Amino acid sequence: MNDVSQPAADATNSDTAAAVWFFSGDLLFASRIRSAAERAGVPFALLGRWPDDAPSLPRWIIVDLSTRAGAAAEIRRLASETFPTAQTIAYGPHVQAQRLSQARQAGYDKVLTRGQFDAALPDIFTAADG
Repeated sequence: MNDVSQPAADATNSDTAAAVWFFSGDLLFASRIRSAAERAGVPFALLGRWPDDAPSLPRWIIVDLSTRAGAAAEIRRLASETFPTAQTIAYGPHVQAQRLSQARQAGYDKVLTRGQFDAALPDIFTAADG
């Protein structure tokens, strides 16, 4: 399930507006992120792998380290090559310190615990810096 080559799960917007790309297998938390994006007027795409054809232009690329840790470094590399201005965010359980550390080493703009990410979620897509 952590494979970047896994099929895309749900690319819900095909327009080119700045969007949220969320890489996760957690459908329940995905609905919370989708709701926050929709409240901010931002298109949302739930993805299982890096898409061959971009469903939208991402402004935020978010990786759930609890379900996509194995793909996190590759997603970060592809993000920097393809969408260098996109804000990259990785989050995971605080007890998975090694995964959080690996995401920092991969160069994510923000690495947060799940609690920190959840607390920031109401304003994350409306903040000036993403």
